[in-house]
Amino acid sequence: MLAAQMLPKYRYENCAIVVLSDGGAVVGAQIAMQLHCVMTMLQSAEITLPREPDAVAGITAEGVLSYNHSLSDGEIDEMVSEYRNFIEQRKLEQMHELNHLLTGKGPMDKRLLKGHSIILVSDGLKTGFQLDLAYEFLKPVNYEKLIVAVPFASVPAVDRMHIMADDIYCLNVLADYMDTDHYYDENDVPSHDTVLQTIEQIVMKWQ
Repeated sequence: MLAAQMLPKYRYENCAIVVLSDGGAVVGAQIAMQLHCVMTMLQSAEITLPREPDAVAGITAEGVLSYNHSLSDGEIDEMVSEYRNFIEQRKLEQMHELNHLLTGKGPMDKRLLKGHSIILVSDGLKTGFQLDLAYEFLKPVNYEKLIVAVPFASVPAVDRMHIMADDIYCLNVLADYMDTDHYYDENDVPSHDTVLQTIEQIVMKWQ
């Protein structure tokens, strides 16, 4: 459904899809096949502090850090001051784990995205956290346009989209967002290795 909506406008544009999760890769592959564009993945992880329910920050495999914008500047400053060493340690641990998940392929090369209209794709966004991480990662990239495509998103996530994106495709905006898996009849996301293979071979599956 997302691909059908985007096809008239972006079929002949120079687009690149950046998926934000394994589930996002399943959605992104359908769009990539229709729009005839390349696809890559931005690996990221949350950094959560002891006794805090929400993550204070997130980090990508490339080391790009973004703090949680749902927290106030004062809250972030207080947490960072109290847990500075803990955060630095978790940053190193998460980057190591993320790069291990890439199975030797290495972090994403930003240069490959230069001059493209970039389509950020997720299978569902409960918050705008992943979007913030992607936005920070893409800041140095001289891209044409930033587009977000997602089947399900919360109201706060859509608010973040309006701030950072040039174009938005969201099938369902949910006021009381539950876990993303709740909105799918089948939760059959392939293994991470299979997802990486799909991304590598997407050009051969263009329709």
